[in-house]
Amino acid sequence: MNDVPLAEADLDALVPEWVDWATAAKILGVSVSRVRTMIREHELAAAVPRPGAGQQVPAGFLQDGLVVKGLPGLLTVLHDGGYDDRECIAWLHTDLDLPGRPIDALRENRGSEVKRRAQAMAF
Repeated sequence: MNDVPLAEADLDALVPEWVDWATAAKILGVSVSRVRTMIREHELAAAVPRPGAGQQVPAGFLQDGLVVKGLPGLLTVLHDGGYDDRECIAWLHTDLDLPGRPIDALRENRGSEVKRRAQAMAF
C-alpha cells in the first residue's frame, strides 16, 4: 500500500464509478430513505468523491441488484476499528496484493482474507 493516509486518499482517482443515492436506491429496489439508513447502519458506505459532488456510493458496492456479499460485515469491522466511511472506501479500493483490491475479492466471493485483514487493521 502507498504512504498516503486513507483519510487523505483521492477517492475520485481510486473509485472508477460512483452512483448517487437515488440511483443506488433504484438498483437495490428500495427508497432513498432506505439507502440513507443502510449508510447510517454501515450496510453501505458513502462519501463525497470530489468537491461539489455530494455524497455518493461506489458503484462496485452493488452487484446484481444487491449489496455485495460480505460488505456490511466488513464495514462494521472497519467502523468498530475507528475508520470512517471515507477511509473504508479508500481501503476497499486500494490494491493490497490479495491479489487485487479488497472490493474485487468481495465481488468474486473471496472475502475471507479481506475480513481477516480488516480485523487485523481494527486492532
